[in-house]
Amino acid sequence: MYEQTFPHKRYKLTYQFLEKHISKSESILDLGIENPFTKILKNNNYSVTNTKGEDLDLDTTNIENAEATVVTAFEIFEHLLSPFTVLKAIQADKLVISVPLKLWFSSAYRSKTDPWDRHYHEFEDWQLDWLLEKAGWKIIDRQKWTNPTKKIGIRPILRWFTPRYYIVYAEKIS
Repeated sequence: MYEQTFPHKRYKLTYQFLEKHISKSESILDLGIENPFTKILKNNNYSVTNTKGEDLDLDTTNIENAEATVVTAFEIFEHLLSPFTVLKAIQADKLVISVPLKLWFSSAYRSKTDPWDRHYHEFEDWQLDWLLEKAGWKIIDRQKWTNPTKKIGIRPILRWFTPRYYIVYAEKIS
């Protein structure tokens, strides 16, 4: 077997977390359009389909009608106004979700050039846990990691030891 290479630390850690919990025989609905991480999953023999770019705050039809056994949402929920609605629409019994964590030393991300690339939510871990619980999900496993940069300054130093990403594996409560 060859050593898998990843363009980003978070891709490697996300893949390792997913591989720990999700079998390659399961079908995955990945929320959001196809992206570089989707391609990594497909190249590693996961069966993945994506939503079609619809506004998931307004249209959950593809989620409700999906026959996938697992739903993944990698850095998607922070862009939604109402992630609760999406969580309630999921028919699959398993969920893997990652979000950027709210950093006390940095304001929420907002692109200067793309009006759709902004974070409505940047969660604290307890907020995502509570959201999942309220929507009928039981957290089985969780992990956090940092996102260090090679820039100079106080905030880049803080990023070396302050967790930036939070990933959760949850199962639907019957």
